[in-house]
Amino acid sequence: MTQLQALSILKTGTNVFLTGGPGSGKTYVINEYVEYLRSHGIEPAITASTGIAATHINGMTIHSWSGIGIKSSLDKSALKQITSKEHIARRVRRAKVLIIEEVSMLTGGTLSMVDVVCRTIKQIQKPFGGLQVVIAGDFFQLPPVVKKEIGENAQTAFIESSSRFAYESEAWAIADPTICYLSEQHRQDDDNFLSVLSAIRNNTFNGDHLCYLEDRKIERDFVPKNTVKLFSHNADVDRLNDEVLAKLPGNVREFAMVSFGPEALVAALIKGCLSPETLSLKVGAAVMFTKNNPKEGFVNGTLGTVEGFDRISGCPSIKLRDGRRIKVEPMDWMVEENGYIRAQISQLPLRLAWAITVHKSQGMNLDEAIMDLSGVFEFGQGYVALSRVRRLSGLYLLGWNARTFQVHPEILAKDENFRQASSDAEMAFSEVTPANLQKRQNNFIVACDGKLKPVSVENREHSVRQEKTDTYNKTLQLWNKGLTLFQIAEARGFTEGTILNHIEKLATAGKINQTELLRLTTPSLNHSLSEIHDAFRELDTDKLSPVFEKFNGLYSYNELRLARLLLDDKSIKS
Repeated sequence: MTQLQALSILKTGTNVFLTGGPGSGKTYVINEYVEYLRSHGIEPAITASTGIAATHINGMTIHSWSGIGIKSSLDKSALKQITSKEHIARRVRRAKVLIIEEVSMLTGGTLSMVDVVCRTIKQIQKPFGGLQVVIAGDFFQLPPVVKKEIGENAQTAFIESSSRFAYESEAWAIADPTICYLSEQHRQDDDNFLSVLSAIRNNTFNGDHLCYLEDRKIERDFVPKNTVKLFSHNADVDRLNDEVLAKLPGNVREFAMVSFGPEALVAALIKGCLSPETLSLKVGAAVMFTKNNPKEGFVNGTLGTVEGFDRISGCPSIKLRDGRRIKVEPMDWMVEENGYIRAQISQLPLRLAWAITVHKSQGMNLDEAIMDLSGVFEFGQGYVALSRVRRLSGLYLLGWNARTFQVHPEILAKDENFRQASSDAEMAFSEVTPANLQKRQNNFIVACDGKLKPVSVENREHSVRQEKTDTYNKTLQLWNKGLTLFQIAEARGFTEGTILNHIEKLATAGKINQTELLRLTTPSLNHSLSEIHDAFRELDTDKLSPVFEKFNGLYSYNELRLARLLLDDKSIKS
């Protein structure tokens, strides 16, 4: 699914799970949606599962927003205590849209607690009290840390100790989010590196992919200077940064963080901020920017070296890798609510950059990095680290272990379901006329007490029709060149499922004939076509899920879709 398609779905007010690989533009889509809502007078509640992620979006943690704090479960007394706090009740009552970033690190129990709080405060028994819930993240990335449940005799409002992942919770099930799986790639621009990351994500990593990484292995004595190192443990990061800074000549300059606001909110901001409370710098120190400011020429992850300090303000001058120089002044991290700043911290948007943990690197874009992944201990940790850089030439590996190239086996299976659900959603929304889509979007703005803007329906209809026509024609052009399904998907930056959707549309329109479709199949699938077609007829359906379940996953969703394309009997249920 493209970013534009996902944004169009979000605007209808449906609950959404926005996902996709690193660099697919999840945060970009969220930011575009927030800007859209604000342009219509609607202020969304912007939250994240961790403090670090929250600081990236000028929001607060979902724990703080909902008032649940560090609780792992709720009893009636705790629920009453939370919902009786006026500032929490006020923010929940005012909210129309709840955004939760980095959902991979949120437990199912936490999501259910948020649901209960919202329904209790709003006195509406719809999921999350009737809020539109926008959940964003990638479950292949770092998973949540699960704590032990409290005593057996606790009188809880609900207990979900087995729901490690958010999608396992009852709250997720009743919210029934539309899956928007972004398929474009906007970070990596190296085909070989993309193949490595895709192989890890799809659990097809093999010796060929390892060869690419072995070429990037380097001895400690030959690592490039002033390049950030990624470690799996905090102790390694702190040790290296302190040691290297101490060896530099000259005096240390210290910059203290300034803050205001409620103590709890300030503490959450400090915990999530990548800049330290006291930043120690020297001339020659390797630093990394910790905040986005494209206007000034840097983003979160930009690397540079301290060149000097301003004589009047004392602010450091940073020389970037491309030779540009930036005078760095303090920036703000804040918690905003309904247009007001509730808490704020100010600090130089810098941190020492000789080393950083994989955990804190999540969400960063790095031109180059040195990684020691021999201490990786969690599924997805190696994948997160590797996907921080844009190309193989910027990757320097000191070592790795077997866990580095593994992702959670449960997520592998679930991801296939997410991709299929996204394809289904893409297909369903493609059937909605531009006029009806605009009507649904306008109705949601009105329901949120927002302000409608005059829109030229004629221009919008033309734009949407043109976009659909262009994307199908581009696929058809590649198809007519004899490219395989995989090659077309690679060339267009889409998933194979999305390209299959295009081919289905083109075949229905008579632009691809039945005989041509045979080139999509493999010998093994050809052998099984009769059996699969019989299953479609027996179940009297053209849906993929019932057939997938009948064969207990023997055939992938893409294989079943290919078989459905070649099914002559069109009398089955649609």
